[in-house]
Amino acid sequence: MILDQFKLDDQVAIVTGASRGIGRGIARGFAQAGAHVVGAARTEETLAEMVKEVEGLGRTAVGLPCDVNDVSSLDALVEATLEKFGRIDILVNNAGGTPPTPLLQLKDESFEEAFHFNVTTAMHLSRECVRHMVERGEGGSIINISSGLGHLVEPGFVAYGTVKAALSHMTRIMAHELAPHVRVNALAVGATLTDALGMFLNEDIQQQMCDLTPMGRLGTVEDIAQAALYLASPASSWMTGKILEIDGGTVASNWPIKIPAF
Repeated sequence: MILDQFKLDDQVAIVTGASRGIGRGIARGFAQAGAHVVGAARTEETLAEMVKEVEGLGRTAVGLPCDVNDVSSLDALVEATLEKFGRIDILVNNAGGTPPTPLLQLKDESFEEAFHFNVTTAMHLSRECVRHMVERGEGGSIINISSGLGHLVEPGFVAYGTVKAALSHMTRIMAHELAPHVRVNALAVGATLTDALGMFLNEDIQQQMCDLTPMGRLGTVEDIAQAALYLASPASSWMTGKILEIDGGTVASNWPIKIPAF
């Protein structure tokens, strides 16, 4: 049956930034598809809520406090997953982001921190997971959560757009190098209703964004989780090195808050 190709029965998935927003939605979606989930995030309280959700779906969940900026924490995350489950099938590099900042106010240190947070951490964790995926001989799937602003342009997003573009292209190169053993794809996510976006929204701004989106609404975490499930599952077994745009059909930025350059 074709729907069986979307199942993740007893696979083990690591999801960073899993305590809220897109990461939590992906963790929940993977559990609904049959996967066990190791969620990493900085906030223990919201991680515990994620674990409770996944366990309520009949799957095993582990919540590990982790600051992805600390590479020793990433290594500990991999080791804890192997100790608990003995395998890693799926990795979702979701943790990331950086606030909009005009170029003339953007400090070198902030730019480098954004690159480390969004790109270096994903590379490091991917590399360590791949070692075990290949060693086990069954391969795996890596999904990087990128952004539409990695290919669209918007003033104020020099750091964010650049690091997401780097993450997208790193996805392509990693996929080429690791094929056919490990598939690597990314989601170029459009404006999605999360706590992070909510900090910038009021009713008027949200309506402007919807008006600038061909599908007439902002994304939900379920929209992103469903796309991630496709990339994680056997349904996409002939797909690697691709950046799947899930953005309500936007071909130009729908960010309505204009950030002056000067």
